[in-house]
Amino acid sequence: MKILTSIIILSFFSLSLTAQKFEFKDKFDNAVPVLNVATFHMGETSDATSTEFDEHNLNNQNEVKKLAKMLAKFKPTIIIIEDLPKNDSVRNIDYLNYVKNPDTKFKNPDERELLAYEVGRLSGTKKIYGIDYKESYNYRVERLVPQKVDKKTTGDYWNLIEENEKINPETGIPFQQLFKLNNQPKYLESLININADILTYVSSKGKSEGADEAAKFYHRNLVMFSNLNQIQVDKNDRIFILMGGTHTAFFMDFLRRSPKYLLENTLNYLK
Repeated sequence: MKILTSIIILSFFSLSLTAQKFEFKDKFDNAVPVLNVATFHMGETSDATSTEFDEHNLNNQNEVKKLAKMLAKFKPTIIIIEDLPKNDSVRNIDYLNYVKNPDTKFKNPDERELLAYEVGRLSGTKKIYGIDYKESYNYRVERLVPQKVDKKTTGDYWNLIEENEKINPETGIPFQQLFKLNNQPKYLESLININADILTYVSSKGKSEGADEAAKFYHRNLVMFSNLNQIQVDKNDRIFILMGGTHTAFFMDFLRRSPKYLLENTLNYLK
């Protein structure tokens, strides 16, 4: 009888452990909603890759305005763009002038003037901030490492990228579809690989040449996130972030883990 009782108790204890659920609260009660949107650069860019887009074409500008109308449904109170914080005072004057006169013609407009300004105007946003931080790194460091330990992974990965580009071409597709592609989770993750993580496979024995360069790009994005965190917000704020896709990809991770911010699903606003 004692043996049977012991078996029953042990079985009950085992079932209790199996059924136990662990729950972790990872967000503040007043976490600030954030819409983190990836864009290609619509004007001149110093980036290694660029998307062909005539920012002066009226049809293209109208397509951007249609997109802005969709994104403005988020109703942000703060606009964040890829610009240096030191330019904020001039940028805000420029933005508020646009809000007063949306027919303003810019000499060399890009995604900031064409899209971010319009999202802000439609939403009645009063504040716009830049959070960019410049830090160069050699993403082509592989050429400088002749005696690589792993001579296969990077080549295979670039072949994989080519396969994906054939399946999901970025040229010749409608503007709205291109923007949806740029905001797909797997696409964003690939940008972190292309711009940083793939370099961790580039090294000679006992060294970390590729990782050392990738760390610089990680550092740049961390400083940009630090710049965001220096902006005063309250429980009533809603933040719209518009940056190049790789920065957006990094921020997806930062924002997802942050207790301060509540990440919105960008694709919900691109339907």
